[in-house]
Amino acid sequence: MTDVLRYTAFSEDPAGGNPAGVVLDASGLDDAKMLEIAAGLGYSETAFLTAPPEGLGGAQGRAFTLRYFSPKAEVAFCGHATVATAVALAERTGPGELVFATPAGTVPVSVRATETGLRAVLTSVEPYIEDIDPADLAEALAALDWPEADLDPAFPPRIAYAGARHLVLGAATRARLADLTYDFPRLEALMRRLDLTTVQLVHRAGPAEFDVRDPFPIGGVVEDAATGAAAAAFGAYARELGLVPAAAVLTLRQGEDMGRPGVLTVELRAGDPRVRVGGSAVRIP
Repeated sequence: MTDVLRYTAFSEDPAGGNPAGVVLDASGLDDAKMLEIAAGLGYSETAFLTAPPEGLGGAQGRAFTLRYFSPKAEVAFCGHATVATAVALAERTGPGELVFATPAGTVPVSVRATETGLRAVLTSVEPYIEDIDPADLAEALAALDWPEADLDPAFPPRIAYAGARHLVLGAATRARLADLTYDFPRLEALMRRLDLTTVQLVHRAGPAEFDVRDPFPIGGVVEDAATGAAAAAFGAYARELGLVPAAAVLTLRQGEDMGRPGVLTVELRAGDPRVRVGGSAVRIP
């Protein structure tokens, strides 16, 4: 019988953040079985660990292959499941440095103990930003039922990548962000065509503080509660467009509108294109 652990990431409260399944030994599972486990669990993603590929750097016993499955399909990268997996490993082998070979590339993670528990910080693969076709943007807004006037002109719509692709849209008001009722199949069809993982909806609450929400229809859920991959992509987006300094620490609040509040910390370093995303994780009883 496969041992499936349950953790929530980006919260110190099991009732907050984003739940993820974690299978620390998936060596006997094929793709169909991993998808079956993820679908049965019903979380936005479940992480599966196996032995590392030959030559992957990292201390002995601290390097792994990591794959992610939503209830519908495998995804290339998932930030909250990475944080959850890193904390689950650290509870068994101690804090320190980990290295994961993911479908998106190599992702180092550092885990440290704090006064309130374990905290993990992942380093993304190298990001990129690209324009979105005006017709595709119009389709996204139609699926969301967002008039173009509800967009914040300070946040130009872009597709951002830091392990997975996300469409970033800025909400002009917090009320616009709070009102999320969208056409699930219509948005899913567009996201599949553009190879998007989520739509990152953002409202600026302060110079380095943002409220975010992430529709996730391609994963089989209406909304993701705390999205580390989208946080990394947004950090790269905000830096490239000059919305934040080249070196900055951003706070993203997500899940409040779902009743599962979580906090994601995004660190940008001058001279390093990669983005660091950190947060706590705890086991769900």
